[in-house]
Amino acid sequence: MTTAHHLRLIDGMRTREFPRARTPSVSGVSGPGYHTAFLRTDHEPWDDDEQAGPEHRAQCLAEHDALLTLLTARWGEPQLVSLWSAQERMLTGEVIPEPWADPVAGCAFVRLWQVEERWVAIGLALEDGGPGCELTVLVTVVDPP
Repeated sequence: MTTAHHLRLIDGMRTREFPRARTPSVSGVSGPGYHTAFLRTDHEPWDDDEQAGPEHRAQCLAEHDALLTLLTARWGEPQLVSLWSAQERMLTGEVIPEPWADPVAGCAFVRLWQVEERWVAIGLALEDGGPGCELTVLVTVVDPP
């Protein structure tokens, strides 16, 4: 996907009604008060080509940075929200409610804008010691944990 495609997807998520029940979509999952989309996921084993994993990770990071640059130009500087305390609470057994459970489980932090009545969060999950990378977006009316 291109950055232009990511922006169109985010714009659509910001204006689309939320479903009454959790339902999968082509790009992610939607539910009461939220839409999520997986913009890029790279969790493939790169045994055949040792260069492919780092190249995919670099591409994911570049897409993340380009998207942040464009969204910052639109809405101003995002909040950098650490998810560390929510991760700690999750590890002690606290249930983090949807739609924040997935970002809390996978991302150390999110970049967050409040645009009109909705939050827009961009998350980047990087595999520890590996080439895996996941770029996600969350549009929600649910406050961050």
